Amino acid sequence: MTEIHIVGTAHVSQKSIDEVREAVDTINPDVIAIELDPGRFAALKQQMKEAKDAADGTAPTPETHESPEIRDLLKGNFTLMLVQWILAYVQRKIGMNVGIEPGAEMKEAIRLAEERGIRLVLIDRDIRITLARFWGGMKILEKIKLVWALMQSIFAADDEDDETAEGIDKVAIDELTNPDIIEMALEEFRKFSPNGAKALIDERDAYLAHGVIDLEKSPYERAVVVVGAGHVPGITKYRETPSTLPPMAELLAKPKHYPWGKIIGGLFVAMFAVIIIAIAFSGATDLLVWAILYWVLLHALFAGGATLLVRGHPFSAAVAAALAWATSLNPFLAAGWFAAIVEAKMRPPTAGDLKAISKAESLGEMFSIPLFRILVVAAVANVGSSLATVCFFVFLTPLLGVDLDMMTQILMTGLSNLWQFLTGWI
Repeated sequence: MTEIHIVGTAHVSQKSIDEVREAVDTINPDVIAIELDPGRFAALKQQMKEAKDAADGTAPTPETHESPEIRDLLKGNFTLMLVQWILAYVQRKIGMNVGIEPGAEMKEAIRLAEERGIRLVLIDRDIRITLARFWGGMKILEKIKLVWALMQSIFAADDEDDETAEGIDKVAIDELTNPDIIEMALEEFRKFSPNGAKALIDERDAYLAHGVIDLEKSPYERAVVVVGAGHVPGITKYRETPSTLPPMAELLAKPKHYPWGKIIGGLFVAMFAVIIIAIAFSGATDLLVWAILYWVLLHALFAGGATLLVRGHPFSAAVAAALAWATSLNPFLAAGWFAAIVEAKMRPPTAGDLKAISKAESLGEMFSIPLFRILVVAAVANVGSSLATVCFFVFLTPLLGVDLDMMTQILMTGLSNLWQFLTGWI
């Protein structure tokens, strides 16, 4: 049975780098397991290669892959991609403030393994599965809270001054591996997003534990396992009671979700149709014209204005404004898709955009990257259009200059006339 030594780390801590190096020096393992999946491992290896090339004065390798296809990105969950980029950006900003690149302790483990000929094992779940289960498992209120928290984190990270950064370096970062701090942080996250915590913490604890237990049964003599400190309690629990481990197939399954967005969108469309038809059959022609006009103008204002707010191209904003009223009547279309396609035509993404996003050091720099702005335009135009739909129903009576009783009477009269019209054909 393999002798297991777990090193719990903080991903932006010099102390964690030193602890990884010390563990490898002291234990002299014949295998090192790290909390990475193949995709993130490849990304870190590329960063290490670029850093080595820069140190050696070697010219960087030119981009060989093609520019991303926007239509393909829009077909997928581009909101989740934005969340992933923003999470990475916030972590990167914290690392910059304390002078440690995120994932530096993993790079140290990789470097030591390669230098000393030690076998390297990746034991984390594919990040795409984790994020899909994370986003798909959260309720709508959890998603709204997360997006709001991310927005606050972005601006807080950009406003960080040197004095604050120094305070973070000396106090907070090294404390991230303290068991009491970990327990408090995990508990807060579970309160903030119970379903998000399940995918990001609990399920990954189980997946990592599978890897550690398999390693424990391997023919190796000694293993150093490098994982985030927050996962150590969960891994330890599963190692002590392996019978409680969820099966691997369950941890790798794609999340099951219902198309609530389309269902809710369909309900709003049905409500709009009923209101318009009822007003039409009530004989209140002026109200009918104003209701349709307000629908068009509200969607144009919210979708187009949101696009301009994130510095989208004026043509993109114009397309969002022109189409939002119509796409809101079809749950299978979205104004943001069309705005994003126009944005891509006006400011085409390049093959290097993905790498540029992963290296951006400020919010302004992020927005200067065409691919990032294209997906932001798609997201905010959709949000603006949705808000306009909600506002239409909430403020319908004051917008039309009638009170609730009068509107109710108009709708009841219209529905009664509609019923008489329909029954007259039978």
